[in-house]
Amino acid sequence: MRDLPLVQDPNLLTGFEHAEDAGVYKISADLAIVQTVDFFTPTVDDPFVFGQIAAANALNDIYAMGAKPLTAMNIVCFPIKTMDISVLRKVLHGGLDKMREAGVLLVGGHSVEDNEIKYGLSVTGIVHPDKVLFNRGARAGDKLVLTKALGTGIISTAIKAGEASEKQMENVINSMSALNKKASEMMIAEEDVHACTDITGFGFLGHACEMIEGGDVGLRIDSAAVPVFEGVRDLMETGFVPGGLYRNKNFRLNQVEKKPTCPDWLFDVLFDPQTAGGLFFSLPAGKAQKLVEAMRAAGIADAAVVGEVVKENAGKIFVY
Repeated sequence: MRDLPLVQDPNLLTGFEHAEDAGVYKISADLAIVQTVDFFTPTVDDPFVFGQIAAANALNDIYAMGAKPLTAMNIVCFPIKTMDISVLRKVLHGGLDKMREAGVLLVGGHSVEDNEIKYGLSVTGIVHPDKVLFNRGARAGDKLVLTKALGTGIISTAIKAGEASEKQMENVINSMSALNKKASEMMIAEEDVHACTDITGFGFLGHACEMIEGGDVGLRIDSAAVPVFEGVRDLMETGFVPGGLYRNKNFRLNQVEKKPTCPDWLFDVLFDPQTAGGLFFSLPAGKAQKLVEAMRAAGIADAAVVGEVVKENAGKIFVY
C-alpha cells in the first residue's frame, strides 16, 4: 500500500495511512461516516457459528472507532459446484444473527464462485467527527485496558487438529462471536479515552505497536495481568502454534523488549493472531480500574488493566 498515492481530502479524517480499524469521512459538523470491510475463511466447522464470528469481527472495527454501526453488506465466496448451498444459508443466517444483535440493517451484498468458502461484511457506521477514537493519541500516565482474553489463534489451530477440549472450544467460540458493543458503549461513556483499537490478526503486541509507532510515548505491559484462555500454554508446548504468530513476532520484535519476569510462552501468546478480539484502549489512570470493574459486572468477564503509557523510550514496548 505504501506505493499507492494517498488521497487528500479535508473531510477524510482517517484512511489507510495509519493502520486504523476503519476509514472515517466527515459529512457535516456533527456527522461522520465510518466504513470497514473484513472477510476470511472458516475458523470453526459449524457454518452458523462461522457466520457469527465473521460478522462480529467486521462489526467490531466500527466499535473500535467509538462509532455506531448502521448498515452492512455481505461478502461471499462460495464453491457452489462442490458444497451444498445449505451451508451458505447457515453462514448467512449466523451473520444475520449478529447484525440483528448489533441493531444493524443488512442492505445487500455480493457473491462470487470460489474454490474455498469465505465470508464477511462491509459495514457503515456513524460517529460525531470530534468523538472519533483513533489508534493513536495515548498519553503518558494513561492506563491500558484489554477486554477479551488472548489465545484464539492457538486454540483455533488445535481445533483444526481435533486436539482442543470441549471447554476450550466453547470458551474461544463464545469470545470470537461476542460483539464489542457493550464494551464500546461503556468505554465511550467515559468521554476521555485517548486511543483505542481492537486486537485482531496482528496480535496484541502488533496492535499495541501501532498505538505508539512514530509517537512520543512508550508502553509498559504487565504480562501477568493479560487475560489468556485456559490451557493455551499446554497447547503451545504441544506444538499448536499458528504461523501468523511467528510472522507477527518477527515483524515487531525490534519494537518490543521482554523482561526476564515475563515467561517465554506468555510472550509468544502476545503475538498470537486473534479473531474478533477485544478492545484495547488507554484512559486516565484514575478511571481505569473502576471502568474494568463495571465491565466485569456487566458480563465482560476478562476485562483487565494490563499496562500503562510512559514517557520513556518512545515508540517502544516493555513487557515485564
